[in-house]
Amino acid sequence: MTEIMHFAAQYLAAAGISFIEKKADDSHTNLGFSVRNQQLETHPLSTNGDVLCLNYNTFSLDWSSPKFSASFFLEDKTHLQALEWLHNSAKIFLGKEYKYQFHYALPNVIDDSFIYELNISELNELASLRTLAQSTILETLRELKLKSDVRVWPHHFDTGAYASLNSKLDLGLGMAIPDEVVNEHYFYISGYKEGKSVETINMEILTEGEWKNNGFKGAVLPVKKVEKDKAIQFFTSVVKEYEKDGELC
Repeated sequence: MTEIMHFAAQYLAAAGISFIEKKADDSHTNLGFSVRNQQLETHPLSTNGDVLCLNYNTFSLDWSSPKFSASFFLEDKTHLQALEWLHNSAKIFLGKEYKYQFHYALPNVIDDSFIYELNISELNELASLRTLAQSTILETLRELKLKSDVRVWPHHFDTGAYASLNSKLDLGLGMAIPDEVVNEHYFYISGYKEGKSVETINMEILTEGEWKNNGFKGAVLPVKKVEKDKAIQFFTSVVKEYEKDGELC
């Protein structure tokens, strides 16, 4: 279900590309996660507040606005049927053309005949992971007195935040889906100095999680069986290690 939801999230990213003014950092494509509604949400796509959502509870694409709503349930539907619904409904809701076009490579390549299959238990688990990530990162930012939005970036499908710790060090932190760094969902945090990743090879061993310095430079902690308090402790302990580096403070 991780790959399926990753792909389905691209419908929302395409809406951002279609209807929102382009931002240099690609933030027009990123998504919010509503803990209350258990869904991914685009930025507002019109002055009326129209938003396109991907709901984990109902496995559906939903148009939501103050005046209207409409849903497309993905189970047993094809990719082509989803696109047809998006094209038609965008004309009704926004009076504009929805374009399924990207300036980055899609995470998975499927054809029009691809059929969406639902595994309820797996989807519920993914929703729980997004909820855990959202609350953990928000509380970490508050504890560290950092300011950042928490957004889901559709290309890599991570829940992430980016903030300046001080004038010399920026931090990227979040939760990533399984990839070449860790083969399961994991929390990550990395430091950046003048836009370049900070080397971690000489950092002290962490009580929770571990340092990486090959490709991705930072610290990681698998999400499985990790409670929120332990995850926050992981983030804050990594920041303390960065702060020990005199060149970064």
